[in-house]
Formats: sequence, structure tokens, C-alpha cells
Amino acid sequence: MACLLVVHFAIESRMRSTARDHLYSFRDHGRHECIYLNLAVRSVPRWVLEAPVDLIIFHTSFLCTRWNRSRFPNYVERAAPLQSMAAPKIVIPQDDFINIDLLCDFIRGFGIEWIFTPAFEHDWATIYADVDRDRVNLRTVLTGYLNQNTISAAESFARRDDDRPLDIGYRARRVGPELGRHGILKSRIADVFSQSTEGCGLNIDISQNEEDTLYGDDWYRFLQSCKYTIGVEGGASLLDVNGSVHERTMAYLATHPQAEFEEVEQACFPGLDGNIKLFVISPRHLEACVTRTCQILIAGQYNDILKPDRHYLPLKRDFSNLDEVLIAVRSDGRRASIVEQAHEDIVASGRYTYRSFVDLVVSTSLGDDDGHRQPLDSTLRNRVVAFEKNSWRLVQGREVLKKTLRTLRLR
Repeated sequence: MACLLVVHFAIESRMRSTARDHLYSFRDHGRHECIYLNLAVRSVPRWVLEAPVDLIIFHTSFLCTRWNRSRFPNYVERAAPLQSMAAPKIVIPQDDFINIDLLCDFIRGFGIEWIFTPAFEHDWATIYADVDRDRVNLRTVLTGYLNQNTISAAESFARRDDDRPLDIGYRARRVGPELGRHGILKSRIADVFSQSTEGCGLNIDISQNEEDTLYGDDWYRFLQSCKYTIGVEGGASLLDVNGSVHERTMAYLATHPQAEFEEVEQACFPGLDGNIKLFVISPRHLEACVTRTCQILIAGQYNDILKPDRHYLPLKRDFSNLDEVLIAVRSDGRRASIVEQAHEDIVASGRYTYRSFVDLVVSTSLGDDDGHRQPLDSTLRNRVVAFEKNSWRLVQGREVLKKTLRTLRLR
């Protein structure tokens, strides 16, 4: 039984179910002891440095703080005491298209041995050009998996197939041109369907507004209220090594808010779009399989997991077959067979669970030595539990303080 130290960063107590499932997968779906260290509210305590840790995992929630270039060095400094620990160290980054210089610096500085990335091998040399590949190993993983507990909960409040009031539903944040042509598809598909379905008699609920974000079981209830949902592979087609593309794009849009993609591209990153092809399946695609919601997706690879016409209705990238897809939605003749096949192949097969993810990460990182350690003694285990609870209390306390300060400023 290995002891894992999971280093993460959580500033809000309310988390999307996919984010919470990923973070706590090592505790909930592994055979291991876990210590969770939230560097958003904690420094590294001495007892953690002295604990019998076998593997240190820098979680994506910590690594994604590099979106804020100016503050990321401060967060790295908080983690600095962990450099002295002898346990092997790994990273599980996501968004491997932004501020990669900071990520590579971190990998070198902390002696990282494994990178578990959603990027495919054909992009490794481009994305991780500044990493010593003779010393650091890479492995492709999904950005999210299925949580068996979540599956059971979703199925417990499942609707009858004839009790889905929405024909098409969708939630996503609006994406700017700095992620390339692929990145903006997430927003473009929402705009196209919103405009094309006006006055057509279909009941549509599509939103890219932050206030319409759904958390926890509400997300699954929403999916189960939809006959169809739309989507595209996650990721980006533009590698922004040092954040300069993002900075230039934001500055340009501030003075040219109505600029189309081609104008922004020419002004901010000419010739760079397409320097990577980080196109990946996302957790929402798997979750739609759980809720038996038929997916209308921009045709792609989807990590060779989802197949067109078998698991989803394919939509061409230029939307040229949109009318054909909408006819299929109105007739509703193919939905039942597609959702049942998707559920059987993706969910019932058990291939894409967090248990498989945790087993892969730990066994790959520790090799044959995995699983032969002694469990933590009761005193240390109690300390770990109390430390985790107190960390979340600190998060909640900060939320209360921020809310109070906002209220006072409004008076």
C-alpha cells in the first residue's frame, strides 16, 4: 500500500464534479494512502516532509495556476520544500498549450520523472522541447474518466426516455481565438446551433454564460433532461509557449472587440495556428454516454474511443451537413440505438474508469515496487484526515471573507 502525496490548488469549495472526481480519484479509487496538500491555503508542514511518502503527484489544479504567469512563481515557491523529498515526483498537467515554458521550468527544477499528459506522442517534441526526454518519461492519459459512484448516482435519478423536455442542451465557456481554430469550435458550435434552431420548433437550452455553469449532480440532471447535446474535441491547435499569444490577443480584442478570427490571427499570431494538434476527448463526452444523451459532435478522433454513427451523430467541421443533422434530430429515429451502443461500449465496458487511471499512474510511476509498503500508523492517518478537513475550512473561510468584503464595498 503506497502513500501518495497529492499537491493541488483549490480556492473554491464548490467544484465541478469532473474536477472533484479527478482530484480525489487517488483516494476514492486506488489501493493507497493519500495525503492531500492544498497549496492555495497551506504551506508545506514539517510532518509532511517527514511522512513515509512513496510518490508525489502534482495535480493539474496546481499546475494550471500557470495561466497566471505573474503569480505562478509564488505558488512554486510554496512547493519548494518538497524538492528535498526522496520520493519520485510526477506531474499531471492539462492545457498543455499555454505557458509551457513555466511548466518545463517546474519539471526540471523539481526533478519530475513522469509527465502524464493528454497530448499525443506526435506533439511531445514540440510541447516539451525544453524537457530532457532521456530523464523524463511521458505517457498519454485522458483529461477525465468515469467515476463509478457518480455513474450510480446519475442512474438513480435517471429520467424515462420519453421524459426529456429539451431537444438540445449545451453548456460551455466562451473561448477566444488564442487557442486557434480548433479552440474556437467550442464556441462556434454553440453559436451555430443557437442561430440555426431559432423558430424551428425545437426546445433548446444552450448557454456560454458563466452564471449558467452547472455543478455536481445538477450537471447530470441537465444532461438527462436533454435528448441531444452538442460538442467538439477539447484542446487547441495553437501552442503558446510563453503566454505572449494570449497577451497580444487580449490586448487586440480590447480595442477590436468585433474582430473575426482571421483578423486576430493576422495581427497576433500569423502562421502559428496548427503548430500542434492537441485534440482530445473530454469528460463531458463520457458523461453524456452515462446519461444516454445522444451526442452531435464535430467529427474527430476522440482518442479512438468514440466512433461516428456508432456513438454520436457526426457534424462536419464546416457545418455543411447541419441541415441533415437537424433532420435527424427532428425525426429522432437514430437516437435510441446510438445512446445504447455508446453506453455499452463506453460505460458498461468499464474501460474508462478512474480506477484504471489510478492504477496506470501509480504502477507506471512506481513499477514493480507498487503496493508493497506498510500502511500509515493510526496517529499519522488521523492527522492526515484532520489536515484535509481543516484545509477545506480555510477555503470556506476565505470565501466568507471575500463575500463580506464585496458586500461592504457595495454599501
